[in-house]
Amino acid sequence: MPYLLRRHRARKLLLRWKLLGGRLVRAARLARHRSSLPSGPPPPDACDDESVTKTRGGYYPVLTAIFTATLIISNVCATKGVTFLADLHIQLGPVQLLPINTDGAFFLFPLAYIIGDVLSEVYGFRAARRAILVGFGALLLAALSFWITTELPPAPFYPHQDALVTVIGVVPRLVIAGLAAYLVGQLLNSLALVIIKRWTGDRQLWLRLIGSTVVGEFADTLIFCSIAAGVIGITTWADFVNYVIVGFVWKTMVEVFVLPVTYRVIALIKRHEHDVAAAPVSPGAPSAAAATDPTSRL
Repeated sequence: MPYLLRRHRARKLLLRWKLLGGRLVRAARLARHRSSLPSGPPPPDACDDESVTKTRGGYYPVLTAIFTATLIISNVCATKGVTFLADLHIQLGPVQLLPINTDGAFFLFPLAYIIGDVLSEVYGFRAARRAILVGFGALLLAALSFWITTELPPAPFYPHQDALVTVIGVVPRLVIAGLAAYLVGQLLNSLALVIIKRWTGDRQLWLRLIGSTVVGEFADTLIFCSIAAGVIGITTWADFVNYVIVGFVWKTMVEVFVLPVTYRVIALIKRHEHDVAAAPVSPGAPSAAAATDPTSRL
């Protein structure tokens, strides 16, 4: 009997030592992991709020797809010049108020900046930058495809070669202007929103949306018009100022008009991403957040 009792006590003591050893090993691993983490402030493109870490969920690829499609469709629609109130002529110094001259993409292109605001607000600058670069690559591919298509010899039964060239023909100066304006404008729009959010936190969303649009749209319009003025028929300073101001004011007004819709979309996506990140996972399986992180594979 004493022998069995001593044996039982020895087993309990051995088990306790094993548990203690396991805890010490886990503590050592955790200490090594923490020591390997970089110290100091985060990099400039990392925002201090939670949105940077929430690049997760099914809405990110959907928004990126809509964003890219909007850019490509807008480039085709913009080949048509549009004039409103052509019978009226009102001049204010060098600025021609009426008639209003713009392009056929005036109703669609602002959507790209609205989606860019949503991406920046919900997912942060890094994720928005990835979407912008995806859109940039898609625009390059579209321009290359349009150029190859127009250069291919037309079939004898195809009588619309000249019309096709007029609509999707690639003018190098226009391509450079569009790509430069898009890249600079979108990056400034996203960066401005994130910087304003650092100052305001989650408050004053309207200020972030409108302020970022003012910065991005002005840069976009000014760069495009400066490079492509001669190609799109702008020959005087009055036409130049009119084109820049009308385009800038119109796109900013669209952002203001759809502000309530943008508010609802941002709230919906934030709530969805929070639900995805908080979803329970089975042991040994990757978390829902990690499995649906759209930027982890890029």
